[in-house]
Amino acid sequence: MVDHTPPIILLLLPVVVGMLLLVVISSVSLHIAIWLLWCTRGRDILFVYSNSPVWHDYLEQRLLPWLEDRAVFLNWSDRSRWRFPPTLACMAFHHFGGQREFNPLAVVFRPFRRARVFRFWQPFRDFKHGHPEPLHKLEKEFFDSIGVRRDHSV
Repeated sequence: MVDHTPPIILLLLPVVVGMLLLVVISSVSLHIAIWLLWCTRGRDILFVYSNSPVWHDYLEQRLLPWLEDRAVFLNWSDRSRWRFPPTLACMAFHHFGGQREFNPLAVVFRPFRRARVFRFWQPFRDFKHGHPEPLHKLEKEFFDSIGVRRDHSV
């Protein structure tokens, strides 16, 4: 029987497998670095936001005060000052934030578990258009995931 596998697939297979392996290794390494360098010091959240008038005041009043002692913060509006080589926070942001709806963003880290990402962009867009329910729901999920119980009206 004749093998009809195109030769290009045979050439690309090791490259694709290698790239997937690199992605897995970098993700696991990033998780381990965060667990060791942040979680052991009580920092288990990466919170990214900007100075947007849509959410800045809301975040400053309703979310950030609850996170001050346990979060690493990045302000997207200050990204021109982020230095090279990138900090662990910047690497985590680029890894977990992706290319869509990455601002505002919260990433919750738990040792030996995958990070949990909360994307606030769409809920804030809904909030801006008079629909606060998605934002309140996501806010509650986020606070529940980090074990913070608070009155919703706060």
